Amino acid sequence: MKRALITGVTGQDGMYLSELLHGKGYEVFGLVAGQNNPKAELLAKSHPYVRIVSGNLLDLVSLIRAVADSEPDEVYNLGAVSFVAYSWQNARLTSDVTGGGVLNILEAVRFYQDSSGKAVRFYQASSSEMFGKVQDVPQRESTLLWPRSPYGVAKVFGHYMTINYRESYGMHASSGVLFNHESPRRGPEFVTRKVSQAVARITLGLQDGIALGNLDAKRDWGFAGDYVEAMWLMLQQDEADDYVISTGETHSIRELLTIAFDEVGITDWEPLVTIDPRFMRPAEVDLLIGDSTKAREKLGWKPRVEFDELVRMMVRSDLELQAAAGSERSS
Repeated sequence: MKRALITGVTGQDGMYLSELLHGKGYEVFGLVAGQNNPKAELLAKSHPYVRIVSGNLLDLVSLIRAVADSEPDEVYNLGAVSFVAYSWQNARLTSDVTGGGVLNILEAVRFYQDSSGKAVRFYQASSSEMFGKVQDVPQRESTLLWPRSPYGVAKVFGHYMTINYRESYGMHASSGVLFNHESPRRGPEFVTRKVSQAVARITLGLQDGIALGNLDAKRDWGFAGDYVEAMWLMLQQDEADDYVISTGETHSIRELLTIAFDEVGITDWEPLVTIDPRFMRPAEVDLLIGDSTKAREKLGWKPRVEFDELVRMMVRSDLELQAAAGSERSS
């Protein structure tokens, strides 16, 4: 039985990856920070097969202990301060966790390998936000990185540190440059979930409208459940490498809104949406679209869930969640 340690296990990717690995017969360990973390309790209920270990990406000693306790064959570093807009509000914390945390977990893995003699395969969750002011359309593994947010800068640090450990120490360390990937488990602060949740609440008469930023911003959106499979495939390769993971399609916030409102039968959604300058990025990333040719050819990976299906899935899920919450409030 293989053993895997996942940081960021309570996020959407961590949950989908846990399910995937458990289905493949892995013993799954999840890193959770802090004592009495409420997320750990929720994870224990939804994913009881995940063995929770304590640790913090800011604390190297705790990571060394967590890796030694879990004795992993594979480590997936998904932990990060991942909300881009927040990274301008707290650039230091974002840099320390999203950037410095990668260095810490790499060091912990290297220390474990040296002391135990056991080879560990490592996955780093890199991000399309690293491309920022895009220099190629579409973006591929060789595209120059030009991040336009503290989050993107921190991800670049972690990305290159992973490459450096691969080249310096011979570690099997791969990075997945994942483009935007969403699901019903996405946090409500992210625009896709913010929209699906708002559409559900508007339909149920719980709110009047939704405030957003730049409706013309375009992203390459896929389904998180598809993308975690690419993570696993990277660590099954004989040689470590870096891969762009994307759908190769781009869609605007306007398209997102059109599909989301169409799912509930609303065609004229513009009166329900207001533009709020507070949600505008200081430096916008206008067009992100990935070229996953390498992943398709070398990993045999391709996305399964189309954008339209993804948005409708999220709206239906939020309709169920909001309706259930309403029933609880009225009972």
